[in-house]
Amino acid sequence: MTFQQIKEQEQRYIIHTYGRVDAALVKGKNATAWDIEGREYIDFTSGIGVNSLGYSDPGWTAAVSKQAGEIQHLCNYYYSPQNTALAEELCKAAGMAQAFFCNSGAEANECAIKTARKYGEKRGAYKIVTLENSFHGRTLTTLAATGQEGFHKDFLPLTDGFLYAQSGDIKALDTMLDGTVCAVMIETVQGEGGVVPIDPDYLGSLSRLCAERDVLLIIDEVQTGVGRTGHFYSFQGYGVQPDVVTSAKGLAGGLPIGVCLVGEKLRDILKPGQQGSTFGGNPVVCAGAREVVRRVSEPAFLQSVREKGRAMTERLESLPQVEFVRGKGLMLGIKLKSGDAHDVLVKCAQRGLLVLTAKELVRFLPPLTITTEEIDKGLMIFAQVLQEGN
Repeated sequence: MTFQQIKEQEQRYIIHTYGRVDAALVKGKNATAWDIEGREYIDFTSGIGVNSLGYSDPGWTAAVSKQAGEIQHLCNYYYSPQNTALAEELCKAAGMAQAFFCNSGAEANECAIKTARKYGEKRGAYKIVTLENSFHGRTLTTLAATGQEGFHKDFLPLTDGFLYAQSGDIKALDTMLDGTVCAVMIETVQGEGGVVPIDPDYLGSLSRLCAERDVLLIIDEVQTGVGRTGHFYSFQGYGVQPDVVTSAKGLAGGLPIGVCLVGEKLRDILKPGQQGSTFGGNPVVCAGAREVVRRVSEPAFLQSVREKGRAMTERLESLPQVEFVRGKGLMLGIKLKSGDAHDVLVKCAQRGLLVLTAKELVRFLPPLTITTEEIDKGLMIFAQVLQEGN
């Protein structure tokens, strides 16, 4: 098929929920991709932080292929060694006790919300506090948890029971914890909200306050988790220990997965029949995730992510068109002094660089395995696009 045929097929048969860019990618290697016409791109998106080991990683491909040739799916009535092994490896890497597997970040957050409400049920605490500017998913309940009104419109009424606090204002949060709140749910870096890191002092105070009031601390690591910020989970760089952690995106290296991890005090809080997922814990997906966890959890690997992030930040900050860079590890947001971030995204794609946006910022989420050569190529294109725009 030609690109034009693919585009016409998409226009006719797919609901138009995405703003497409004129590129049809068909193969890739690490952070380099090629479209159907053979054109090369440096990919600073990794599928919105999903392809943690890049495209077509040999170890990941071998693990997934081997499992697909043995047994591809089974009912959750039965034990799966890939599933149980991943649960152990992930809990040990995160310092958590148990895992529930599903298929996406929104599903993982739904499980976290159900867990919190089950925890608060006996004392009548059902409300959950999230932060203004947060993003927690696109189901009706996770939309309600999202602290951005722009995502709420057209889908009202949403699930009841969510309150929104201003990040950094611990006194206001203290007032909200009036006995009706069962959990506080946060991101350590608000990805869709504009790549905004949380203040460490605020997070420390929030964690202590939750412990004092017997309110669960839920950390949404859907985008920040699995090495993205230079720690296996970003909370590990803040010195706090959440009660619940949700994870998805980069966990299985490109296959659909979500997981809700709970701490020891929540062990077995959900009983048989209270939660489920037909495809959750799929052995092929778990095989891919085990390869990711094994490699990304290595201290040297995480150190390399931090080093790449610092190097990219320094080079971006040296560009005259850049106002500031914020984020952690390989999760970066770039504020331009002038121009529209989406226009830059389109122009970068035309020149062979794939980037993202987050509100008014250009956003980079490259594969964690991106090479120095790929970084150099991508930043050269980015600098040229910015220069041409002035």
